[in-house]
Amino acid sequence: MGADRDPQTHAIIGACMEVHKELGCGFLEPVYQEAFERELTLRGLPFEREVYLPVHYKGERLGCKYKVDFVCYGCVIVELKALTKLTTVEHAQIINYLKISGIERGLLVNFGTPRLEFKRFIRSDGGKLSADDADDADKEEMG
Repeated sequence: MGADRDPQTHAIIGACMEVHKELGCGFLEPVYQEAFERELTLRGLPFEREVYLPVHYKGERLGCKYKVDFVCYGCVIVELKALTKLTTVEHAQIINYLKISGIERGLLVNFGTPRLEFKRFIRSDGGKLSADDADDADKEEMG
């Protein structure tokens, strides 16, 4: 999925790449969050930081909430990590964010490796989820 097909996620990933280029790996997640916030501001990209999402069960709102790192453009969830490796736990986290928010696109970004890792998640109208690794653009179903 190139910049012509999804210019918003392309712009967000570009901001992440700049942060990783400047800082490298090895910092804790809050450092990357603050640097990413500054990079989004420098680039004039619209965002909200630490957005709380309500959780519903059988039509009733629960007292607990999820907090996503960023929502960019009002329609892309961005979850930042600083881990040695992304796992299915992090994948499940962003999938749940997409499900409860109704937002269709999400980015899971990992600054904890020598090369920036990121994965796009797309929720279709039918509720199905797919993910693509930006490095090899392989698709996998996340139903």
